[in-house]
Amino acid sequence: MTKSVIEVKNLIKHYGPADSGFTAVNNISFSVKEGEVVGFLGPNGAGKTTTIQMLLGITSLTSGTINYFGKDFQKNREESLQRINFASAFNTLQGRMSVMENLLVFAQLYSVKNPKDKIMNLVKYFKSEDLLNKIYYHMSAGQKTRINIIKSLLNDPDILLLDEPTASLDPDVADSTLSLIQDLKKTRNISLLFTSHNMDEITRICDRVIFLDQGEIVAEDTPLNLTKKISDAKLIISFDAKRENVENYLNNEKQTFSFLNTFTVEIKTEEKLIPKLIFGLSKADIWITDIEIKKPTLEDFFLHIARGRTKKGEKNVN
Repeated sequence: MTKSVIEVKNLIKHYGPADSGFTAVNNISFSVKEGEVVGFLGPNGAGKTTTIQMLLGITSLTSGTINYFGKDFQKNREESLQRINFASAFNTLQGRMSVMENLLVFAQLYSVKNPKDKIMNLVKYFKSEDLLNKIYYHMSAGQKTRINIIKSLLNDPDILLLDEPTASLDPDVADSTLSLIQDLKKTRNISLLFTSHNMDEITRICDRVIFLDQGEIVAEDTPLNLTKKISDAKLIISFDAKRENVENYLNNEKQTFSFLNTFTVEIKTEEKLIPKLIFGLSKADIWITDIEIKKPTLEDFFLHIARGRTKKGEKNVN
């Protein structure tokens, strides 16, 4: 059985007096296995960044436990931090120093052997050689994000915590970043906790997804299984027939639909009913010229969470 490299139990972060104030993270428990990429998602204010800050020791926890590699983080902080790293689109390095100076400082902090060689290999991969002598403060948001990711890989970490690492990146560099994450998983069995608002990225690289809402875990599963929790789908059909024949059939089937143009109809239905509707239209002497099926995506599930559609008292939809 694959062992867990991160174990979080009953984690709570409360700001202000115990009997009032604000609870940013409310009694969450989860784990990340060796070599696993876990998406850590939720709407703004859900508690994602606060959780990551506690995992890094930047923010103190109110209660609960964090274990890295089977050891308590509070008691083994230095040892744990040597084996993990972090990157964020919102994190900054020393603004008055050059990129090379910044990276050399972090390489020394992590006792990296041959630091200049390591830095050069990484900047070449991210096509950032031209940034080495630039002052960090004067770079664009996308350039800073690239350097932050390079910084996070200097110590060959066993665990990477990535908070929206591809925000502000050009599509080409963002794709390279995701490819690198996939390569790291294959070649080094690295574990990642990954936040992003780009659901295509999450679907592409994550083995499992944890959704937070109002400081609580409300869903946890694979991206595919989470999309299956949304039963709605769209069926777009182009046809060669009288519009009234299509209307009559869909009304008899009690379907919700609208005509996009004279010969195209969009039907909002349950995914499991799509085959029945296609065959039913054909049997009703409606000649179908084109079919497009839009199945639920992880973004649909994200919107479901973000818009608060989960009923109070039924937050866990595992």
